[in-house]
Amino acid sequence: MSTPPIQWYPGHIAKAEKALVEQLKKVDLVLEVRDARIPVSSHHPQIQAWIGEKPHILVMNRVDLVTIASNQAWLACLKAQGQVPYCTDAQHGKGIKAVITAAEKVGKKINQRRCDRGMKPRPVRAVVLGFPNVGKSALINRLLKRRIVESARRPGVTRQLRWIRVSQGLDLLDTPGVLPAKLTDQDAAYKLAICDDIGTAAYESQLVATTLIELLQTIDTCEKPPGFLPANSLQNRYTLELQSMTAAEYLAALAEHRHQGDVERMAQQLLNDFRKGLLGKITLDLPPVL
Repeated sequence: MSTPPIQWYPGHIAKAEKALVEQLKKVDLVLEVRDARIPVSSHHPQIQAWIGEKPHILVMNRVDLVTIASNQAWLACLKAQGQVPYCTDAQHGKGIKAVITAAEKVGKKINQRRCDRGMKPRPVRAVVLGFPNVGKSALINRLLKRRIVESARRPGVTRQLRWIRVSQGLDLLDTPGVLPAKLTDQDAAYKLAICDDIGTAAYESQLVATTLIELLQTIDTCEKPPGFLPANSLQNRYTLELQSMTAAEYLAALAEHRHQGDVERMAQQLLNDFRKGLLGKITLDLPPVL
């Protein structure tokens, strides 16, 4: 039986996307924020078409939720593709200084070109782009060194576009999380749901929790080098072995074990435990080559 597709495109996102495409004409620099647990699945498929040849800084946020081995493997993979990722834990302010330095370096080049043409220097206009809840608002607050935009670990908090003055040399456009009008890659969509990077109205918790169990089983047994998740992460957390059960059977057994058979409650607990890092540091996207 195939799982029902995940689709989520709230009205405020559709409206903001139209405004964003207009504002991008005024932007000099793009900061793309991804979730380090799903570096591929949290890459918006339209970003490259939107930004064209504009300078692009890739920010891998939530590195506190992945292992060093996973992070290093992904950095090597992305660098081999010609990208220079900047790793951050925006919630706790780690890695922010390097992002600011990179943005300032781009700004100097832009203003040097303006001076060469006889134009006056001006603040560089940057935009922060990414899926909902990947940490854009937390990153902006850290860049500003004060809380100016609402930040919470749930999608859909930022609902409008607005310009914010970071410094004399940098203006920042805060945007709502942007989603494709249709999520054609359903493997990515389920990973976005697992990581809470998409609204809860888009999916059924039990199906997403079952998918998480399947992913953990697959990563745990695949032939890739170790280090992308703790061994036996589910058994260690819930003291119940998987044995030969399917993911759905294991979720039902967990529900009996912990919540008197309430599968929905168990599904929500499993997802929350993963999101809080209580299952350990886990990366759900594996690099194509290690």
